[in-house]
Amino acid sequence: MKDSFRTIANHISAWTGTATVFLGAVLIILIWGTTGPLFDFSDTWQLVINTGTTIITFLMVFLIQNTQNRDGKAIQLKLDELIRATKGARNQYVGLEDLSDIDLAELDKEFKLLTQNPGTLHAMKKLHEKIAAEHERRHSSVLGLLHHNTTAPVDSKPITK
Repeated sequence: MKDSFRTIANHISAWTGTATVFLGAVLIILIWGTTGPLFDFSDTWQLVINTGTTIITFLMVFLIQNTQNRDGKAIQLKLDELIRATKGARNQYVGLEDLSDIDLAELDKEFKLLTQNPGTLHAMKKLHEKIAAEHERRHSSVLGLLHHNTTAPVDSKPITK
């Protein structure tokens, strides 16, 4: 049952997040709005859209919550793996999402104090410089590769095996 619901929820969530479905919803609202004068903007006419949107919203809450819970858990697992695999990382930070709000607030204070330490600020500045240099190196490599690919002669012979 859980696997079926997960599969259905993922498909519906992906489908409802498309531009086509959004435009369909806009079209329904436009049709409903333009039919107002035909029904003298009656209570029944208003009830149709209110009931329809309430039912859809009610069902979508559960689908969205299901996909968000799965996404959040997957991200936590990926972060936990990165912590475990990173030399020098503190393994006690694996599973922080299970701590109480008070414990999380205390850790937040510790991290804020840590970032105010002059030694930490210097280390953070060096890290930012290293990241910027790596970004520039990769950007230059990509541009060089693109330039090389656009200026290199093209072999028009078909590939045969």
